[in-house]
Amino acid sequence: MSEPNASRDVERFGYQQELRRTLSFWDLLIYGLIFMVPIAPFGIFGSVFNAAGGMVALAYAVGAVGMVFTAVSYAQMSKAFPLAGSVYAYAGRGIAPPFGFVAGWQILLDYILVPALLYVISGIAMNAFVPGVPVVVWVLGFIVLNTAVNYFGIELTARTNRVMLVVELVVLVVFLVVGVVALARGAGTGDAWSPLFDADTFSVGLVFGAVSLAALSFLGFDAISTLSEENREGGHQVARATVLSLLVVAVLFIVQTWVAALLVPDRERLLTKGDTTGTAFYDAAEHAGGHWLYVLTAVTTAVAWGFADALVAQAATSRLLYSMARDGQLPRFLARVHPGHQVPEHATFLVAAISVVVGGGMTLRADNGVSLLTTLVNFGALTAFLLLHVSVIVHYLVRGRSRDYVRHLVVPLCGIAILGYVVVEAKVAAQAVGLTWLGIGLVVMAVLQIRRTRGRHRVPARPE
Repeated sequence: MSEPNASRDVERFGYQQELRRTLSFWDLLIYGLIFMVPIAPFGIFGSVFNAAGGMVALAYAVGAVGMVFTAVSYAQMSKAFPLAGSVYAYAGRGIAPPFGFVAGWQILLDYILVPALLYVISGIAMNAFVPGVPVVVWVLGFIVLNTAVNYFGIELTARTNRVMLVVELVVLVVFLVVGVVALARGAGTGDAWSPLFDADTFSVGLVFGAVSLAALSFLGFDAISTLSEENREGGHQVARATVLSLLVVAVLFIVQTWVAALLVPDRERLLTKGDTTGTAFYDAAEHAGGHWLYVLTAVTTAVAWGFADALVAQAATSRLLYSMARDGQLPRFLARVHPGHQVPEHATFLVAAISVVVGGGMTLRADNGVSLLTTLVNFGALTAFLLLHVSVIVHYLVRGRSRDYVRHLVVPLCGIAILGYVVVEAKVAAQAVGLTWLGIGLVVMAVLQIRRTRGRHRVPARPE
């Protein structure tokens, strides 16, 4: 599809083409890979290992299955509605506007908090490398850098993504080669199959509880859809990039966590006390190859999460805010597009401000708030994904009378079953905050509806 045709896709839904269409299929694919971070498990490996009873590879495998169903549903809706609003646009147009608001509001809990989470994790990694510099200083530095890059346009963000993806993949290959060689030499600390199944610790609830943490690593394929109005080639390319990026990282996640789990130097301590320092993966890397590999994986995690991933997270969040604001679902000033750079200007700065407050505040906690932020981010995303699956069924099967029962009924139902169970098994704190956030959203939606109703029924002033 040519750029003019892609622009007409937006116009047929009643919008103007305001964002610059410069992104190719490969830009979208790289964007998704960067957002998910090919080395994402480096930063939360210890938390997932502890929650999964050591079966960290199984947690990622189950998470991948659930997310594949979600990616297919995203692909279907991105072809039907090639708009920047992602699940907000899909649920709103696929079901009804109130459902769109709820989906957008819930995924805002993910999108608004995920940059702060990424900054905190990167700050911890850099602090492990340079202890003299506090975590909060690293957090603020990454925020300033990413805001500047995003402000100067999506093209600069895309070019930066390509470089960072190569760096991450090189470091991952180095870790895997060194790790496999170390295992071949007898450096393993556990049974070869224990990362996938351990009869001593296995339970369905345990694994799905761990999936609620591991799901963080997969979040990002969905953000590709927020760039639908900046892609030159239309909704079908967005759909392809969404599914392919998820499949690639799923394989990478399972392989790297399997190797790392076999190299954990103190397995019993990690199982009983958890990853209190946030360095479990780096410790496994050091066990395999020495301190140089500890430093390499820690610094790369910091740059990947704090710069590359947070960069695209900020871009995606600003596009979601922009899309909801232009529909009057959020304050109108968030819909302002910079005339020169053609980016959502005010939305970009708002995301940066929220990251400063949340990220800086979390660094004051003893545990830096990583586990809490992770579960909150995942809860927001997973509840929004549930509405995405419903929108596929309603739009294609109920309204469109589709006979493609696999993609338009079986796939979304499987996605609902898996993600619904993960949400139920999530931490109580995440459920409480997530439901509170949902309650606030319903109040906001009611207020907006009352204001719109009064506006429609306002008696015009008499001409003087």
